[in-house]
Amino acid sequence: MNRQFLDAVKNRRSIYAISNETTITDEELEDLIKESVKYAPTAFHAQNSRVILLLGEHHVELWDSIEAALRKVVPEESFAPTKEKMDAYRGGYGTILFYENYNVVEELQEKYPLYQGNFPIWSQQEQGIVQFIIWTALEEVGLGATLQHYTEMIEEELKEKLQIPKGYRLIGQMPFGKMVAPAGEKEFIPLDQRVKVLK
Repeated sequence: MNRQFLDAVKNRRSIYAISNETTITDEELEDLIKESVKYAPTAFHAQNSRVILLLGEHHVELWDSIEAALRKVVPEESFAPTKEKMDAYRGGYGTILFYENYNVVEELQEKYPLYQGNFPIWSQQEQGIVQFIIWTALEEVGLGATLQHYTEMIEEELKEKLQIPKGYRLIGQMPFGKMVAPAGEKEFIPLDQRVKVLK
């Protein structure tokens, strides 16, 4: 059995220690993301995932905006850990924004009323698959990443700043960069509590 794919899955971790360097060219990075989005499976072939790659000043400005939003809700005397996180994400090479085009979800709900309640769920599943593929592909080329969810704090600002189409919903943010330090050890519960085999 070829374990190359499973090894990549195992090696994908949340990497917080990243630098503003990259291991591949911007063109290769763009291709990696496009291929990941293109070949991710989608229910009813909906293809409603949308991705925006922020590099350079666009990446830095995003984390400046998130920090500014957090300062409004986190007390100054306890802001130091939050500031440390913002500096770490801002210090990366770029950020990937994940959106779902909810217009597609609503169109499918109207077209297939029998499955109306499932389309939002399937859309989220598609999001998870796209995020996982990109995250794992980044790991394969030596780039570390984490998945963040500061969505509500910045969604409206980004809609105007990035001219996001109506009906697009921001799902998550993935800061990435060259790995500076590996992830720590992870504990797992026994697999027989999670997997059942019937023969």
